[in-house]
Amino acid sequence: MRNLYLFFLIILIHFTAYGQITPPVQTTAPSSPVDINERVRMLEENLRFANQGLAKTVDDLLWYQKLGDIAIIDKVRYGSKPPHVIKNPTGQGASNPVVIPAYTFVAKKFASAKKLPLLVFVHDGIHGDFSTLYAHVVRELLDQGYLIIAPEYRGSAGYGGEFYKQIDYGDFENDDVLAGKRWAVENMPQVDADRVGVIGWSHGGMISLMNIFDHPEDYKVAYAGVPVTDIIARLGYKPQSYRTIFSEATHIGKDPSDNVAEYRRRSPVWNAQKLKTPLLIHTNTNDEDVNVLEVESLINALKAHDKKFEYKIYQDAPGGHSFNRLDTKLARDSRDEIYRFLARYLSPPNAQK
Repeated sequence: MRNLYLFFLIILIHFTAYGQITPPVQTTAPSSPVDINERVRMLEENLRFANQGLAKTVDDLLWYQKLGDIAIIDKVRYGSKPPHVIKNPTGQGASNPVVIPAYTFVAKKFASAKKLPLLVFVHDGIHGDFSTLYAHVVRELLDQGYLIIAPEYRGSAGYGGEFYKQIDYGDFENDDVLAGKRWAVENMPQVDADRVGVIGWSHGGMISLMNIFDHPEDYKVAYAGVPVTDIIARLGYKPQSYRTIFSEATHIGKDPSDNVAEYRRRSPVWNAQKLKTPLLIHTNTNDEDVNVLEVESLINALKAHDKKFEYKIYQDAPGGHSFNRLDTKLARDSRDEIYRFLARYLSPPNAQK
């Protein structure tokens, strides 16, 4: 009931702040059409970020509502790399680390255990967030005895415009996740530093892959579900509006024709030779977001480099891109495959049978 009261209080504050805007008294000449259009654009943008913040606050409350019976939940913050684009390098605090929020979960029934394995859970979406859509997966992992940290890496939605615009597809986001792993090892006393894994789907799968490729000493095992693997190939089958995002100054800043080496550097398929960590990959032939050709390219690249890993290509599994994150028997069976794979390397106290 207390959470319900908080919810309505947040709604009231939101509409008090954004729903009753008194127009300013005009004391100067009317603005030009260009000025008005820019002001409207800024107002729409501010409203969009305000709505994202409200949604994030509500979802934070839902985490406690959904998992508070079994988990000790916290939200922490830590420093990562500075912004990848600094408008005024000589400005005060311009090179300060970006502050990254992250969720931590500890199962109550294992709260007295001395040491437990840690999973770094990387959310999906270029501008996504770690939402309660993952609550059922987190519950399943906690029941097995994993500690969890879920970083809200730069560009995640719900933390305002400046944080949102820090997106750095395939580069500093990877460091934000690594910094979260290292924070957990240093600050969560139950973490067994020798039993740490990383998991993620889609964009989170891409970040998971780049973490193990660039920092194999930090992880014992990894899972990548329907992962983005080749940015260049991806841009080839996405619409122009999607491709334009990457050439913006707040993103990579150039398109592939101007800097193909940079796009390769950020793509797992071009880093397959680095694999040293046990890895399981899942993909689906009817994926409507990450075309199966991307994941097949990664699989072929890993084979070409004679790497040991495991994978499964599902044939037209219902659910497409989300096929094994649903509440279906097929999805649960697929997640059981993931859990058994992880347990071989992380040995949680209540491992999946």
